[in-house]
Order: sequence, then structure tokens, then C-alpha cells
Amino acid sequence: MNLLPFVATANSSFQFDIGWFIHFVFPPSPALLGGLAITIYVAVIAQAVGVVLGVLSALAGMSRSRVLRGISGLYVWFFRGTPLLVQLFLVYFGTPYLFGGIDLFPNHVGLVGLDIKGAVLAGIVAFSVNEGAYMSEIVRAGILSIDPGQTEAAKSLGMTYRLTMMRIVLPQALRVIIPPLGNEFNNMLKTTSLLSVIAVEEIFRVAQAANSASFKTFEAFLGVALYYLALTTIWSAIQGVIERRLGVSQAGGQQASFWSRMFGFARRTTGTAEVEVPSSGGH
Repeated sequence: MNLLPFVATANSSFQFDIGWFIHFVFPPSPALLGGLAITIYVAVIAQAVGVVLGVLSALAGMSRSRVLRGISGLYVWFFRGTPLLVQLFLVYFGTPYLFGGIDLFPNHVGLVGLDIKGAVLAGIVAFSVNEGAYMSEIVRAGILSIDPGQTEAAKSLGMTYRLTMMRIVLPQALRVIIPPLGNEFNNMLKTTSLLSVIAVEEIFRVAQAANSASFKTFEAFLGVALYYLALTTIWSAIQGVIERRLGVSQAGGQQASFWSRMFGFARRTTGTAEVEVPSSGGH
């Protein structure tokens, strides 16, 4: 990580160094760009895997098998009931205890032709299983929102349970699932900052290193805060486009505008009056 441009200068007083701040943020250094890339691809992969785990867990939790329901319930109970930081440490440092001393996350891991740092892979695994527990409840709520009569009608037509879920239930449940799913990914973009505790050089770790080299604490962390704001703002705009394309209705039938979503308020219709209510948050 090359942080030579940000090494402390003679002026170490408690004054905001606007020159240092601008040099650190605009244009982004190679270290910041590399950290930004790690932040984005870890968030995307972990969220995608988490969605798959959430769907499987939700279906298992609603199955007729007591074993599957028990496994799903235990999974959701553990990963929603313990801090993500603890889970990250258990995955990264604890797996050798579970696999007879075998380190599943060495310094470099060859995966599908790619050379990935073991700490990054551990972060993806920890974030994915944690996200899967939350997505399990979101998907379950989406499935339960669909009229059971449609499932009965599909059965009367001879459709299997799997086919009914794939063609009838899940496509309709998607309209309910999309808004909280978008919020979960928004949180995931920020959650990647926890990777700094296992020495992954994402953007928060870059800010820590820049602060250690320059003692520009406020400037460094304000700069990285702007990058997180940029990421979440861009995603909020993309989420709004996706919801409009799918005709998703938020908060009682009214689609939330981009600025309403950004500032945490959605418009809800109650009879003849409209009131402002906080939109759903994260974990």
C-alpha cells in the first residue's frame, strides 16, 4: 500500500488540512481505488450468496420436514443472534479448530482460476452466511404474502411444489422482497469496513493506514466517509430504478422517491391523508 503522498508534514496542529484532504480524496490514489474495488466485489458476492442461502433457508423453514425446519431455525437463530464481528473472527481464526488444523484461508487461495487473499475469502464467507439468515426471514415474509389459494390452484393443475415456487410464488414474492433486499445491500456496502480487523485493505483500512502515516485523523476518515456516501447514494438510485421497473410498491402503495429513500422517509397513504413515516432500516 503506497501512502507516501500522505506522510505527516511539519504542521501537526489540530487544524483541518484542506490541501491534504483534497489530495487524499481527489483524484483517488491507487490504494483507495484498490480498496474501493475490494469493497464493491466483496459486497456484491456476499450479497448474492446470501440471497441464495436465504431462499434455501426460507424454503427449508417452510417445508414439512422437521429436520429441515430445525436446521433452518438453528441457522437463523445463531447468525441473527450473534454479532457479525464475532462471526468474522470465528470463520477466519476458528476454522482450523474445526478441520483438524487445516487453514482454509491461507494468505493466497486459488479459486476458479483467481488468486484471492484468504482474509478476503473469509470475509465473503462470514458476510454471506450472516446475510443469508436475514434474507431467510425476508424471503419467508415475501412467500407468506402470496395468497395460499394460488398454491392450491397450482396443485390442482398438477404442478409440483418446486415448479409452483419457481413459476408462481417466488416471482410474485419478489415485489415484496426487493425493497428490503436493496436495504440489505446498502448495509452490506458499509459492513465491508469490518474486513479491516483482519487486515484486508478495503477503503476503511486504507484510511486507517493514511491516518497512521500522517496523523490526519479527521481528514482521512471524512474522506473515506465520502466514498461510502457515494457508494450508497449510487446504489439508492439504482434500487429506485429497479423498483420502478418491477412496479414495486413501498409503504402502502406509494413508491418512495430517491430523496425520500435517502433521508429515510416514505409517503404512506392512510385514508384521505398522507403522512411521513420512517422507511425500513437495516439490521
